[in-house]
Amino acid sequence: MTMYVPQEFAGTTRGGRQVLLKFKQAEFETRLAATRLRMRERGIDALIVFSQESHYWLTSYDTAGYVFFQAGLVLADDGSDTVLLTRTPDLRQANVASLYDDVRVWLNAEDANPANDLRAIMAEKGLAGKKIGVEYATYGLTGANARMVDKALDGFCVTEDASDIIRTGRLVKSAAELEHVRMAGKLADAAVRAAIDVTKPGIPDTVLSGAALTSMLAGGGDIPSGGPLVNSGSRALYGRGIGGPRLIEEQDQILVELAGSHCRYHVVVEHTLVTGKPDPRQLGMLSVAKDALDQIKDAARAGAELGTLDDIHRRVLDDAGFAKARYAACGYALGCTFKPTWMDVPPMIYSGNPLIMTPGMVFFVHIMIPDATTGLTAGVGQTFAITDGAPEVFSDLPVELYCC
Repeated sequence: MTMYVPQEFAGTTRGGRQVLLKFKQAEFETRLAATRLRMRERGIDALIVFSQESHYWLTSYDTAGYVFFQAGLVLADDGSDTVLLTRTPDLRQANVASLYDDVRVWLNAEDANPANDLRAIMAEKGLAGKKIGVEYATYGLTGANARMVDKALDGFCVTEDASDIIRTGRLVKSAAELEHVRMAGKLADAAVRAAIDVTKPGIPDTVLSGAALTSMLAGGGDIPSGGPLVNSGSRALYGRGIGGPRLIEEQDQILVELAGSHCRYHVVVEHTLVTGKPDPRQLGMLSVAKDALDQIKDAARAGAELGTLDDIHRRVLDDAGFAKARYAACGYALGCTFKPTWMDVPPMIYSGNPLIMTPGMVFFVHIMIPDATTGLTAGVGQTFAITDGAPEVFSDLPVELYCC
């Protein structure tokens, strides 16, 4: 088995602390400088970081601690210290595996209010009365914590939603990031092959998930931030995974959608498997889905609007009689993400989305045809990067109906 174990790089914080990073330090310095430039262009004096993806992309800080109150503080001034406010269980990895210059801890107590601790840090940094951006659109900030932050900062400073500041930088991948994406694609393909190899009647469909995850972890990948989605029988028409195994029957269908993850960078693939004799109607549905996917890849070019890809999805499926079955969008951006989802949105690929595709953007496109009238499904999907020419597709598996 080929292994894709990622490399770590030595770095040094502004204060001289030695750390280990997921990318070379120069990469993080470029990201931070670009982020601060966007902040100054918006007139924002500081940004409060709550998205775990932002922590990771900006400083290499990798943790599950975002399920609690955890905030980064980035001032717009070049050369200023970055500050992280977190809990004690995250202190060690923040100190040895992130470029946060100053790591502070808030302590659990019955009357603990970490938002007040955050305000005290901001006052120390001279941010009273300043314009502050807040990352609201993230799983790293619950509604309750957002209300606590708003109350603590009310009258202290002016706040605005700046969830797009770092996300804008993350949308276009660097050459170093694309290397991780390529590895994730190889891991995803290997996982699908592993799932196909174990598929047979009489086993729980969860066996496929186990084989896929084992393959990815043995190959040097991470546990992905979502899935795998392995839905069999009538569940294959579902748009989401569901708990509880189901036994695969002699004549059955299985939808497999999973992500390979390498250093948190995800590549998603989707395939349809069958046991027994393939239904000719399902073969036809798969052909329609593949045609739509192929046409979308042909149209995925730098300079075009992202929404035009969904226009193709709608046209091909509608012309084939599947207007009622298709989804309202056909994909979304991918990148470095944390649980609960591998979807790195916005942007979604829906008709009318005006985003101009740019080299380095990475998208997953899937064509789902869950036909409730026949009970059959056909789903295919691939991940690709926009380039100066044809997109770079991160999967080598043929797009076909897999007979197991």
